[in-house]
Amino acid sequence: MHSKQGLLLIVAGLGVLVWVLVDPAFQDRRYLAIPAGISLLVLATAWLKNMIAFGGWVSLAVLGQAVALQLIVAGPYMRYQHFKELKGVVSDTQPFLLALLTLQIVLVSTGLITRRGTLLSSLKRHFRLRELVFLAVVAFLTGATVSERVDRYLTELLFAASIQAVNLGNLVLVALSIPSGWADQLSARYGGRLRQFVGRPALDRSVVLAAIGTVILSAVLSVFSYQRHPHIPDEVAYVQHASFFASGRLTAPAPRVHEAFDVYLMKFDGNRWYPSPPPGWSAVLALGTAVGLPWLVNPLLAGLNVLLTFFLLRKLYDARTARLAVFLLCLSPWFIFMGMNFMTHMATLTCALLAGLSIMKARTSGKWAWAAASGAFIGFTSLIRPLDGLILGILVALGIIGSGWRRLSIRQFAVFGLGAILVGGLNFPYNYYLTGNPLRFPIMQYTDERFGPGSNAFGFGPDRGMGWPIDPFPGHGPIDALVNANLNTFSVNIELFGWSIGSLFLVALFLVRARWQKNDLLMMAVIATIFAAHFFYYFSGGPDFGARYWFLIIVPCVVLSVRGLQLVAGNAKEPGAGWTRPVILVSLLGLCALVNYVPWRAADKYYHYLNMRPDIRELAEQHRFGRSLVLIQGDEQPDYASAAAYNPIDVNGADGPIYAWDRAPGTTSRLLEAYPDRPVWIFRGPTLTKRSYDLVAGPLPARAAQVARERRSP
Repeated sequence: MHSKQGLLLIVAGLGVLVWVLVDPAFQDRRYLAIPAGISLLVLATAWLKNMIAFGGWVSLAVLGQAVALQLIVAGPYMRYQHFKELKGVVSDTQPFLLALLTLQIVLVSTGLITRRGTLLSSLKRHFRLRELVFLAVVAFLTGATVSERVDRYLTELLFAASIQAVNLGNLVLVALSIPSGWADQLSARYGGRLRQFVGRPALDRSVVLAAIGTVILSAVLSVFSYQRHPHIPDEVAYVQHASFFASGRLTAPAPRVHEAFDVYLMKFDGNRWYPSPPPGWSAVLALGTAVGLPWLVNPLLAGLNVLLTFFLLRKLYDARTARLAVFLLCLSPWFIFMGMNFMTHMATLTCALLAGLSIMKARTSGKWAWAAASGAFIGFTSLIRPLDGLILGILVALGIIGSGWRRLSIRQFAVFGLGAILVGGLNFPYNYYLTGNPLRFPIMQYTDERFGPGSNAFGFGPDRGMGWPIDPFPGHGPIDALVNANLNTFSVNIELFGWSIGSLFLVALFLVRARWQKNDLLMMAVIATIFAAHFFYYFSGGPDFGARYWFLIIVPCVVLSVRGLQLVAGNAKEPGAGWTRPVILVSLLGLCALVNYVPWRAADKYYHYLNMRPDIRELAEQHRFGRSLVLIQGDEQPDYASAAAYNPIDVNGADGPIYAWDRAPGTTSRLLEAYPDRPVWIFRGPTLTKRSYDLVAGPLPARAAQVARERRSP
């Protein structure tokens, strides 16, 4: 009987998966329907193996997170996610979702009540009251972020804590329902893998496969969610900057009508124009641009960072800790989505890991070349993100990376500094060429001119900020810094692992019960330094890709999570049955994140994020624009910026299409006069159409386009 019922559940699960993948009706709900199919498959497998209780609680955990995500208001907008207000949970949520949520609450509550004696005695045996209070406070404060209304914030904190508590209770019931015989079998079969390569930093096949899987997953998301297209205004400048470098140029002739080509971070300087961000990341991105694959650069760096993280942690910790940390890193949505985009942060992490590995190699080998290499990587970090370069320089110079600066010779310190100066010093001639002042960064000149002097400066002051809606208060002061810290801490708790119980749960568990090792203090020092440095910068980084300004803390957070997992496992000397249950639970949380959180975030937020779309790229292929002038009607962001990403660096002499902003009648009239030999296409952007780009007219001669435009003008 069990066999027949299990087979029926498998057929039903596969049927649901196939159905939601092929039926257009599920286009916007696949990230909800797919977990239902997965849950049926899990339940069927458990049924066939006579582990019905275990399979039932696992299925409920998968569905529970899927339902909780539907109670969140996020979407493809520049805003932090929030749970719906309580009245909205009831009125704006589909009844079957409320029914599933109610079912989970009832079943979990019942399951915990029936096992309350065992649970209470276990808690008393393993935790002090103050430790439980600390864990509860961390979960409470990181479950939601600030709102404009205090009552809304407090209500959301309570609701988020309740959702996390239900899912934590569900996880506890999963742990209690794991058959002991099955756990012993898994330990005997796979436990030895955690002991492999003890004592030497060699790679094993599982780590290599993890790196390859990271590249594939990031690349797939880049193609299908991000559509190989920049979505954040900064990314448009990075893509253009990479095109400049790929063609061997720092600047290009300015367009004949500056106003029609104005896009964020592009600087017009007399007869030339150029992107204003620092050059390091764009130089790396140019390697992909040169072969027509700029979208693949960050996925490849993500895979490389998996390997580098393993080598670094293998020098700091034992093989088991390093391997578990790598697997958690590969399951991190924060890490995967950073590998999907065109942003700078993955390359910064690469430089940080290489700098740490090099300085440790210098310490153990005594060779000055490794110290020079470490300095060079830190110098290159300053070419990407100057503040991060300064942070890393301080950390490494003080011996924070490694086990003690006193082991480095004076010559090693000297060549370390020389490497950092020689590579990081490339900023100075670059600055001089573009701004006329070696100490004046182009990005600072651009922001001072566009947003006001001191708008992008470091430190407190009333003039800080660019007037963005998500900046909580004018200027920057301690209150702003605390709000930014709240926003970023919340983002880490959500994005680090995408767990239904909160991503910082194991970190908090380690902090409350830790037996500190020297390298644990190192990880905490890295986190504290990055926090302290960004405390004095006016902007949190926004809701784009989590706490992206804090991205360098991802490896320390992963490591401390593994240390918390070791506490759960009882600090077992060798992998065994004591390790099996915690690893199963963490694997379940990772599975839920891959099945629920990653598809939900990819579809709900990053697909057409900020209404940036690659439609112009596709329209260019469809209509074969050729040597034409394409006018984009709408706002700078996103309408024109999405098209500007495909502009050639020399718009005056380009043989292909050039994309200009149809921003005002006078500007467009001068534009048509400046490029009279180009056929004209006119498109309305997404902010006007509320969907894709619409063709208004084209191709038209420039004069005809002017007449057509005048007729449409009021």
